[in-house]
Amino acid sequence: MACDLWLVPLVDVLCHSPDNPFAEELALYDKALGEAGLPPVPVFAYMPGLSGDVAPVAGFDYDALHFLRRAYLLKLCGLEVTPVDELGGDYEQLLEMFEATAKESHLVWHYDHAGAYVPVDFAAPLADEELLAGGGPLGSVQALLRELEFVAPSIGLDPANPPPAPAPPPAPTELAERAAPVACGDDPFARERHVWLGLHAAATRSLGQGSMIVFS
Repeated sequence: MACDLWLVPLVDVLCHSPDNPFAEELALYDKALGEAGLPPVPVFAYMPGLSGDVAPVAGFDYDALHFLRRAYLLKLCGLEVTPVDELGGDYEQLLEMFEATAKESHLVWHYDHAGAYVPVDFAAPLADEELLAGGGPLGSVQALLRELEFVAPSIGLDPANPPPAPAPPPAPTELAERAAPVACGDDPFARERHVWLGLHAAATRSLGQGSMIVFS
């Protein structure tokens, strides 16, 4: 199944509009951030060249996302990061054995098909009843980027000089639709690298232009 990542510019022309389609989500995020003693989702003044248009930034398969999450957990727990051909029971065992660690990870503790990352720096994902009933745990873009940089060498990437990110999907993909296939070749970590590059592009653009990342 396919997963799309979208950038939602946090500019006043969108956020302060009465027609803002993300108004309820932003209010929920501000409430969760406030209860955690954190500042609200930042809203930036309009600048020439930046509109309130929501745009896709990356797309990949759910399974490939779990491949990357598996690699991150292995690395974080001091275990060898080995490639696999398909997800087996070892990933579920990792989640069970290191559940507390997984819940501290912005990369791992996030819904596959919904939820957001906001450009506010905080240690662990936020997950109250209201968030879990909707889009799931709220993540920090800054923390996600740090986790991506941490796992990058284990899957053969230089976080300081990554290759270009794959092109985003040309159109929104349906939940049950297959993601575009990844050309694996001889690269045993091709799927992990594909997702990493998409997430990294989303995170760096989010911080550069003041956007939140939305999963769909």
